[in-house]
Amino acid sequence: MKRKNKQIFLLVFLISLLIIMNYSFIDNYLVKLFDEKESVIVERVIDGDTIVIENKTSVRLLGINCPEKGEEYYLEAKEFLEREIDGKNVRIERSGKDKYFRELGYIFVDGRNINLELVEKGFANVYILDNKKYEEELRNAWEKCIYDEENLCEKSVDVCFSCIELKEFDYLNQRIVFYNKCDFDCDLENWKIKDEGRKNFVFPEFVLGAKKEIEIIVGEGDLFWDEEYVWTKTGDTLFLRDSENKLVLWENY
Repeated sequence: MKRKNKQIFLLVFLISLLIIMNYSFIDNYLVKLFDEKESVIVERVIDGDTIVIENKTSVRLLGINCPEKGEEYYLEAKEFLEREIDGKNVRIERSGKDKYFRELGYIFVDGRNINLELVEKGFANVYILDNKKYEEELRNAWEKCIYDEENLCEKSVDVCFSCIELKEFDYLNQRIVFYNKCDFDCDLENWKIKDEGRKNFVFPEFVLGAKKEIEIIVGEGDLFWDEEYVWTKTGDTLFLRDSENKLVLWENY
């Protein structure tokens, strides 16, 4: 019996010693096993939310939407991404492909989520599709951007900034109502309404009278988008910007 106990003790000791000696190996193996990110080289930055990695693979950064070419902060977003990742070894967490057959993913450098930083610095707005893994972090990054008034989050200084209210936002029926609560008229020419993606509406020559409201229904009326829909049922954001592209109000659901 004593001999058997000694054998068990020796076996346990040897196993423990083996684990201690190979702890680093086991630790690295487990990290590799459970970490969904892979290491890649960034070959080129297309714009603020699209890059090309090794093997000429295009990657669209998930959870965000940067300004298009010709729009304000397009260049700044692209330059930020170039400084941070162009030509560098990064880690990517992939999540399928989009309709253009681009890989979708989150980019990490030294543990930093670059997608989040683009939002936090006001170079992108949140754009949530099916993958909601980092949605809370992205929303928090946008809130910080709003608090700091960074770039796309800079508040309007238009005289009508505090006048226009979003009275109704019926996204299911693609209907919104703005109300002018001030005692004077508001010239909304070139003001913009935008969703999280690429859809946007620019007001033509239009004045919203004092204590008046305007109803806009997608595809209907004198003021309308020529779109089948704008607001998605799975979640979206409405942005209202003045003629200088400064933020007047926003609301998400």
